[in-house]
Amino acid sequence: MDLRLKALTKSPWVFHISTGSCNNCDIELIDVLTPRYDAERFGIVLVGSIKHADVLMVTGSMNRKCIPLVKDLYQQAPKPILVIALGTCSCGRGIFRDSYNCPVNVDDVIPVDVYVPGCPPKPEAIIAGIVKGIEKLK
Repeated sequence: MDLRLKALTKSPWVFHISTGSCNNCDIELIDVLTPRYDAERFGIVLVGSIKHADVLMVTGSMNRKCIPLVKDLYQQAPKPILVIALGTCSCGRGIFRDSYNCPVNVDDVIPVDVYVPGCPPKPEAIIAGIVKGIEKLK
């Protein structure tokens, strides 16, 4: 196991991108970092740059304007990058399935490693999804 992969399994840094969500998933993701759930004890930290991230967390239904942005972010991310689709909308477009502005799923644009369903998903499910992704990398 190379050094970067070993570090990723011990302290995953998360970059969050919202592709048109209602903000419920975003609020739950931020709730994971509060002292109540304290995800930082596992080394899970939100970072402000995709170039420092180990995990790309996608929330919301993929709308037309976000498709090229998400592709570009994925290309800039250091590899290996773990992609997590968070919430019903990012897992399968949810209520926006037949919408003209949300033509594709997240996994049609970039490869998704872990799906965390729910509207919104509970903080425990978010932490479990990150842990499941890390286990896949091992």
